[in-house]
Amino acid sequence: MRKVIVIMMLVLPMGLLAQKLNKADKTLIQSLKSHIQFLASDDLEGRRAGTIGEQKAINYIVDQYQGLAIQPMGENGFIQDFKIDEGKRFANAAFVKINNQKAIIDSDFFALSNSGTRNFTANSAIALNEINQVWFKDINEVLEENTSNPHFDINDWLAATTSQLKSKGAVALFLHNSGNLVDNIQFNKFDSTKSLDLPVLYFTKQGFVKYFNDESGTYAIDANIQFEHPTRTAHNVVGLIDNKAANTIILGAHLDHLGYNEDKHGLDLNNFIHNGADDNASGTAALIELAKSLVKKAPKNNNYLIIHFSGEELGLLGSKYWLDHPTYTGNFNYMINMDMVGRYDTTRKLTIGGYGTSSKWSEILAKSKTSLSTHYDSAGTGPSDHASFYRKDMPVLFMFTGSHSDYHKATDDWDKINYEGEKEVVRLVQNIIKNTDTYGKLDFLKTREQSMGKSTKFTVSLGVMPDYAFTGTGVRIEGTSQGKLGEKLGLKSADVLLQLGDYKLIDVMGYMQALGKFKKGDKTTLTIKRGAEEIKYDIQF
Repeated sequence: MRKVIVIMMLVLPMGLLAQKLNKADKTLIQSLKSHIQFLASDDLEGRRAGTIGEQKAINYIVDQYQGLAIQPMGENGFIQDFKIDEGKRFANAAFVKINNQKAIIDSDFFALSNSGTRNFTANSAIALNEINQVWFKDINEVLEENTSNPHFDINDWLAATTSQLKSKGAVALFLHNSGNLVDNIQFNKFDSTKSLDLPVLYFTKQGFVKYFNDESGTYAIDANIQFEHPTRTAHNVVGLIDNKAANTIILGAHLDHLGYNEDKHGLDLNNFIHNGADDNASGTAALIELAKSLVKKAPKNNNYLIIHFSGEELGLLGSKYWLDHPTYTGNFNYMINMDMVGRYDTTRKLTIGGYGTSSKWSEILAKSKTSLSTHYDSAGTGPSDHASFYRKDMPVLFMFTGSHSDYHKATDDWDKINYEGEKEVVRLVQNIIKNTDTYGKLDFLKTREQSMGKSTKFTVSLGVMPDYAFTGTGVRIEGTSQGKLGEKLGLKSADVLLQLGDYKLIDVMGYMQALGKFKKGDKTTLTIKRGAEEIKYDIQF
């Protein structure tokens, strides 16, 4: 889950510790602990979407539901498959060697995403441009030559230059930037532009110094430039408790996490197993126990659709896929999402999001007593799967016990979970379900939008909600936050952000990096695409 990071110490709530637990509560706590210990064990290798570890989690969840009065509601039993497009990447068999030393992809260099491909060997000098050799170019020189050219585009220059160099006999083009001018050369894994006429590699400043520190030297270069475009299959788990009622409540939690940080969403930048005990083995465990309790004794005026989503960490992919390809089409009442519900403490409280998505929530929540300290957030959007359902005009609630210093790190382990606190979250959701039983179908209200960019890494924000599932170039937005810069500019859903100042926006990660270049009061330009029209705004943060 992509949450705002707040570093706090975990303080167990004294009120909860002082309570005398009855047998049912003790059983629930032990069940939650058992689920989380398994789901967040090293054996599941971080439950990355589309991996063996995810499959082990799915098998475990399905085993919990087998034999209960929960109907399989996937496409294959409980399971719904969907493809994750991993985008283009440097092939495993590809390599670059300089003087027999293998250069490290991403750290030392990267091949441009529209680079030409081929296998070649050469003995090349930086200062000489010879037939059948690698040619070198300092991009800083190109940028300085074009500082007064408003029509200069680095991609157009690359296309023209590689075509020209190929005609002169070059086998490849190696780029570097010795200066501080922004060149906007980035790797876009979803690049669909025409391939360049030559292999083109971009060396980082450190990489260029490491391998080409003598401008008068000659370098033995052996390279195989190839790409691959893999996909992998992730899985939602879907079940139905059918009371033959007119309306259906959706109860959800995401089951996936970060694996070995292959997708680079971890905040500790290492490749250890990220077990994701709180994020989101906690929500998965809570959903399992909630489903079991509803099988035993459920209010009868609603059906209950249980969905464990995959691909949440990659941009709410599983929930969006299910909504586009529903495996059950009942008359939906509302959705409750549980994501990171395992680290309650009284200093941060339980946040209940989506409070403003129905006029009935205030009354219902007032009736749903809990010993937890709570905080209400009206927004129906936010950084988890409930946002997908809110976008379909469905009332939602989002249960979240807050971020912490282990968020998206390898230290998010089962022994840090507050199991008594999580038990209380499950009890609260049970009470909410019970108290909605006589309300019929809840009305839906639009709310303000939550924006991204509120982490401690940023001092500015456009106040927009990105569409994380967008695979084109740029950042497509789903909406704007009320009163924020994006709304004031008139940005609309489906607008695509293309450039912020000097920085072209390849994807959401590039957008986040660009935001980090600005501070409050800075003036710059924002370029967007709306349909076929490109629009430029002068802005001030």
